[in-house]
This record gives sequence, C-alpha cells and structure tokens, in this order.
Amino acid sequence: MSTELKVPTMAELFAAGQQPEVLFWVGCAGSFDDRAKKITKAFVKILNKAEVSFAVLGTEESCTGDPAKRSGNEFLFQMQAVTNIEVMNAYGIKKVVTACPHCFNTLKNEYPGLGGNYDVVHHTQFLKDLLDEGRISMEGGSFKGKRITFHDPCYLGRANGVYEAPRELIRKLDAELVEMKSCKSRGLCCGAGGAQMFKEAEKGDKEVNILRTEQALETQPQIIAAGCPFCNTMMTDGVKNKEKETSIAVMDIAELIATAEEL
Repeated sequence: MSTELKVPTMAELFAAGQQPEVLFWVGCAGSFDDRAKKITKAFVKILNKAEVSFAVLGTEESCTGDPAKRSGNEFLFQMQAVTNIEVMNAYGIKKVVTACPHCFNTLKNEYPGLGGNYDVVHHTQFLKDLLDEGRISMEGGSFKGKRITFHDPCYLGRANGVYEAPRELIRKLDAELVEMKSCKSRGLCCGAGGAQMFKEAEKGDKEVNILRTEQALETQPQIIAAGCPFCNTMMTDGVKNKEKETSIAVMDIAELIATAEEL
C-alpha cells in the first residue's frame, strides 16, 4: 500500500484546468509546528481516503493575519489578508476548510469585509459532513469505551457557535464523551488565543493552560481531544506539567479518526 500523501497545489490543478471541491487552508501551525504537522497529515489521509478533491495553496499561502489583528496591528493584518484574498480570488476559490479555528474565524468573519467571500468550514464540520454523506465510515475500534473529554477552542465554540460537530465525531468512535465543568458556551480558553501564543504570560498565580488541564483531569480522561493546534500545544504542556503524559494523550479530532481508520 502506498503511504505517499497526495497533496495537490492550486497552481497544479489550475494549470491542468481543474477546480477542486475545497481548498484546504493549512495555516502557520499546521505548516511549521512539528506537532501540528501531524494533524495536517491525519486530515489529508482522511481526505484521500474519502476521495475528496482538494488542494492547498502551498507557498502561495500566507498567515491569515489573525495574530497581527489580535495583538493590535490592524495595518499588518489588512496587508496579509488582502494578499491572500487576491490569490484566492484569482483561483476562483469557493469553499475553504481549515483545521485551525483562528484561520477559520478570520477567513469566515473578517475576510468578507476586504473582498474575500468564501464558504468556510472547520475540519470537524467537514468531517461530520463526510460522515453524514457516507464518504467516511467510523468504527470505534481502538477508541471503543475510552474516556475522552473535548476542549472547546474559543474561536470555534464561543466565537462561532460550533459545539456539536466535534462531539458527534467522538461519539461515533464509540467512545465515552465526558464533559469538563467549563464546556461549550461556558468553555475556558487554553491560554493561547488573542495572540497570547506568541508572548510571555502576564503576572498571576497560575497559568491558564494549567487551570484548564486541571479541569480536564477532573473528568479522569484517557484522551483530551482538541480541534485547534494552539489548544493542542497548551493542553499538551499542561499534561506534561502534571506529569501525566504517559497516561493521557492529547489528540486532534482528525488524528482520532485517522487512527480509528488505521490510516
């Protein structure tokens, strides 16, 4: 069996006169962060298995501008956004899927004001659609009966009201979904949103990600599921801080499905 990942670029498809069903927006974390690259690969494996026609922008993709905007540099944000919009509009992009809620929120809610109008979905929504359409099947297998708690990413949940797609996917794995005391609309940030990922912590007596990890550990999970590369980093750091990394895994929803499907 070929283990090679098929990841066409928009430039390649465009040259061949083809238009993919969806553009996969990889994002900075998914492109450069070693841990997040695994999420990118898992998602691509599922897309390949489901025979989804997709493409990436490759070197033509630049940061959406989320960190710049959140940290107050509106000028830099608009420069980054307009550059991306020009590229996407030139390719006639209609639908975008991304595994990063920060990219998702920015592309969906902030690009229209600058001339970038796309149907933007988070990868958990896209995976749920693939499941509903029968393009992927999920049997629990290795996750049957496992206790899994889901950490809601701020930009997916509270900012955009997407709560059920990731949870439905976890249930479909025949896993036992256990909720933290702060979940859904009352969720707690992992500590990395609003460009906090890229700066030192403020004064206080406890890091946000440690508090959030403690809430996760209260549910006695075997797996902490995430749907955001930033959250994944913060929760992984939290689990290491509590010296639980040998007993508790932090995994993205796409990784859970790819593992269940033995991709």
